[in-house]
Amino acid sequence: RQLLCTRLASGFHVPLYMSAARLTGFTGHPIGESKTGLAVGMDSGHVLTKHDMKPKPSYRKGKCNKRVAFVREIIREVAGYAPYEKRIMELLKVGKEKRALKVLKNKLGTHKRAKAKREEMAGALRSQRMKQ
Repeated sequence: RQLLCTRLASGFHVPLYMSAARLTGFTGHPIGESKTGLAVGMDSGHVLTKHDMKPKPSYRKGKCNKRVAFVREIIREVAGYAPYEKRIMELLKVGKEKRALKVLKNKLGTHKRAKAKREEMAGALRSQRMKQ
């Protein structure tokens, strides 16, 4: 049995079912838009009409509410920045982005959080410069 392959730009041969086209399993058969209504075959199954479902509330997870954003803004205004955040701002002023990232990663635990915080601090510096 011969396996159908496609050649990538990098020179590697990849099985056809792993290429960019929407293919299922190892057969290389494209996914049909609708079922055939037959019990056998590639697109077997009962023909149904798709319902437009209401989006689940869990899809909103992590999205910032207007009220929450406003409250956080007020708290930031009143309480100011933490000492480590002030240090990061100083590092960014000097131009040591990599050092700032290292300090933040050590403080916050993950690279993703560190990058987000560094961007937040850079934005705060930009807004301070705009006010002056």
